[in-house]
Amino acid sequence: MSTSIHAALHATATQLADHSDAPRREAELLLEHLTGLSRSQQLINENQLLDDDQVATLKTLTERRISGKPLAYLLGEQHFWTLRLKVSPEVLIPRPETELVVERALHHTSRDFAGAILDLGTGSGAIALAVAQERPTATVVATDQSNTVLDTARRNAELNQLNNVRFLLSDWLDQVPLQPFALILSNPPYIANDDPHVEPAVRQHEPALALFSGIDGLDAIRRIVQNAPRFLADQGWLVLEHGWQQAAAVRELLESTGFSGVASHADLAGHLRVTEGQWPGTSIPTQHHSPP
Repeated sequence: MSTSIHAALHATATQLADHSDAPRREAELLLEHLTGLSRSQQLINENQLLDDDQVATLKTLTERRISGKPLAYLLGEQHFWTLRLKVSPEVLIPRPETELVVERALHHTSRDFAGAILDLGTGSGAIALAVAQERPTATVVATDQSNTVLDTARRNAELNQLNNVRFLLSDWLDQVPLQPFALILSNPPYIANDDPHVEPAVRQHEPALALFSGIDGLDAIRRIVQNAPRFLADQGWLVLEHGWQQAAAVRELLESTGFSGVASHADLAGHLRVTEGQWPGTSIPTQHHSPP
């Protein structure tokens, strides 16, 4: 039996109603994935019929979404900042609150900034690529400890036509060549290993290495804060995303390490999700080699 786009949208949104905060929007995105038609085009062409293969694929995708599979993994992409990023189960799905890290990076730099910026644990490349797009004369170095993950980030750089980003295999700062960065940015794992509030779908489908970080969730942040000063230029900034209840602990870590101007910033929901500090010490000597 033939199914129109209008009928498919209604049926899919109804099925997703108990499994999504935005069932209609998710239904539209699934239809866009299948048909290539944007939301407005779907409205204009609401009487267009789906073929049997499209109907079958929509049914499968809807069932997988109902079972808890994140929509971004079903679509293979996620919007972040002004970018469209390819994602897979090997990388964390970029969240809107992470855009606050980008906003703070832009706050600390001018449009014609030509220095070096480091993004630790880049994942899909979301932070690094958004900053690179907004600061085209900057050199952005993006690290991750997985070559598979870096391949995804490289592909996203190519898709978004950004050529001022370099990718480096590194376990946090361990393999980063010594050179002064004006900014070090990171959205590290910050969830406690046994946090009972983690949604089952997140725990089941997204990469544990990008989510969990020790008993209190701060292991990765401690490591970054401890080692970042060696890589920061004079008056350079370290900007970190963290859990909404961790701001005070992260401020204490930065202050006890010697950072000044330490402050936390709220996301659009009013939660303190990003904390930053400025390194006042003498920077390390500039090296004459750069990351590959």
